[in-house]
Amino acid sequence: MRAHRHHEASRDRLSLRTRPRLLHGPARPDCGRPLPARLRRTAGRGSDRGIEHLGQRSVRNPVHNRAYRHVVPVLGHSRAPQLVDSQARDLVMLLTAVPGAPAKELGLDTVEWRAVHQQAGVLCAQLHEAGELGRSDRVEAEASPDAAADGAERYLARAGGRLTEDERQLIRDHAARLRRVGPVPVGYIHGDNQPRNWMVSEGVLAPIDFERARPAARVQDFVILTATQWADHPDREKAFFRGYGRSLTDAERQALRCLTALDAVNCMAWGPDNGDELVTARGRRTLDRLMREERP
Repeated sequence: MRAHRHHEASRDRLSLRTRPRLLHGPARPDCGRPLPARLRRTAGRGSDRGIEHLGQRSVRNPVHNRAYRHVVPVLGHSRAPQLVDSQARDLVMLLTAVPGAPAKELGLDTVEWRAVHQQAGVLCAQLHEAGELGRSDRVEAEASPDAAADGAERYLARAGGRLTEDERQLIRDHAARLRRVGPVPVGYIHGDNQPRNWMVSEGVLAPIDFERARPAARVQDFVILTATQWADHPDREKAFFRGYGRSLTDAERQALRCLTALDAVNCMAWGPDNGDELVTARGRRTLDRLMREERP
């Protein structure tokens, strides 16, 4: 099955002609799509261009740096940004630019969305299977569900009166269930796996923004998709797992439901505090759905 996924990913491989180099002197922005504040485009002569990743969290985070050096490259040069250089002293990480536009901005039709999700599943599987975890990474990954459950009370405190007492109890129930799920498959995860981070060029997908990449339970990479894309489009979920190469285990399905509940309360804490209506709406919608299903 793994060879089959590799074949599918390789078949659509797009030649990336970017030959990035670390630029000395001021960076010159190009006129492409806007980037988050922590990113800046750099340009040299001809096709020499890249992305500077700015900020202490990314450059000095050894897990993030290691992910770009040893994990992300398994996806292939044309299917993910590649690390060119990093300078912790200057808080700069230089990555290759990935062509295309985010999937969510392309106005895709039903068939195209399924194809994008299937490609995302292929690449997600490759990332999750990118070699054996080291001892410390495996310890962190296996502890990640409990770590997520530990965050429940913190999120509830930050959300305050935005949740009813019944909703608060719902979150506590799911945190307790998550601790009882038992072992689930672990690996390196993307950490922000969703269409805004899926660049598409000529029908070929390449994930970007691995700032939250880390060793964790693999199922954590499906939380945002479950709360957004897959909630209304189960066909996209089926396409994703067709590319992923397997269905979730019963333990993973239980863990995913609990993690989705914890994501909801996190959204209800973070979204309003940061003026993000989309994140807030995601949290409220998930809470309403879970309340209907578990507190009819």
